Parts: sequence; C-alpha cells; structure tokens
Amino acid sequence: MVSVVIPTWNEASGIGALVSFLHEQAKPGALEVIVADGGSTDNTHDEAQAAGAHVLRCARKGRAAQMNEGAGIAAGDILYFLHADTYPPAGFVEQLEGAVRRGIGSGCYRLAFDEPHWFLRANAWFTRFDVDALRFGDQSLFVRRDTFWQVGGFQENCLLLEDQEIIGRLKRVAPFAVLPDCVKTSARKYRQYGIYKLQGYYFLIYSLYRLGLAQERLMGLYQWLLRKQ
Repeated sequence: MVSVVIPTWNEASGIGALVSFLHEQAKPGALEVIVADGGSTDNTHDEAQAAGAHVLRCARKGRAAQMNEGAGIAAGDILYFLHADTYPPAGFVEQLEGAVRRGIGSGCYRLAFDEPHWFLRANAWFTRFDVDALRFGDQSLFVRRDTFWQVGGFQENCLLLEDQEIIGRLKRVAPFAVLPDCVKTSARKYRQYGIYKLQGYYFLIYSLYRLGLAQERLMGLYQWLLRKQ
C-alpha cells in the first residue's frame, strides 16, 4: 500500500478534487490518503473526508510536524508526502512501487507548474537533476516507511525547508532518485507576489539556510518579505 500524506491548512477550495484524483489512480486497497490538518478554519476537514480521505487533526501546526503525525498512522509500506496544491502524474502508484522494487529508498518527481511563464518553465526544467539545491517541496517526496523512521522523520524544528533537510539524511541510508515524470503544482503564490520577486525571496531564504541562519529568524524574514507586498 502507498500512504499519501497531505499537510493542510485552509485548503477547502481544492482538497476534495485532489483526494478524488488520488483515489482514481489506484486499485482498491492499494492506496490510502491521510490529510494531516493543522487547524484549518475553513471546510478543509469536511471536503477531504467527503472525498475519501482520513483526516487527522494534528496537535501542532507546521508541515514537518503534520507530516510526521500523518506518517505515524499510515499503514502503507511507501509513504508519499504531497502538497495540497500539487498533482502527481497518472499512474504514480505503480511508478512508486516500481521504484521501491528497484531498491530505491526515497525520491521525488520532476516539477511542472500550471503557469506557462518562461521563467517558471526554466526553473522546472532544472529539477530533473539530482542536485540538492534544486529540490523543491512541491516535487513531492516518496520514501519507504522503514527508511523514513530509520532517519527519524522530519525535523519538527524546521519551520522552512523541511524537505531539503530530510533529503540529505535519507540519501545517507538508501539510494535516492528523481523519477522521470512530473508533478504539476500551482503557481498561485507566484501569481500573488510576482514571479521574479518571489523567486528572489526563495533564493535569499535558501542561501541564509545554507549559511546556518536559525529557523526562527528565517521564518521571521520570510513572513516579513511577504507582508511587504
């Protein structure tokens, strides 16, 4: 079984359609969808549950903590962490199972955006390379359940870039792969804040993360940059 874990906060507008799509991609019993909700104030819970997801009301808000809680109740041998505004390719269940059978311990997909802007297409093109600096959380992450717990799961003190952080630890214990197909993610935040400006913010935050700036200061800076708009 593949257990899809989706961390959410106020995703009522799209979570039902995503959960329905995921179930359409798998035979009965081959997939479970866990929505790990961080205290949404909209109808995320009802929409996800109506579409067939198991909705977990998490004790803590934050993607790392929510994904760990979701993984903690997962029944699948493969955990698949997916953002609420990202769709995996058709046939993803068989693709993940095939990757694990080939001995891959964890991995992700290449990225595509739902926006045709040339700059976003260029960004997405580079995600085919297995370079840690080019990994984005929107690419999703699959990992064998035993491998995930072997490395201790996500670091819950990571307020940003939790996907970047865990990949380094996963690569030390089992092979990592970038699968040749693409997930398609929403460019809604780029449209809201401006494509070049938001990418500049991401580059700044990532650079400061690599330089060792504390997570609390990273989050504070990121929130300040977004509030400037």
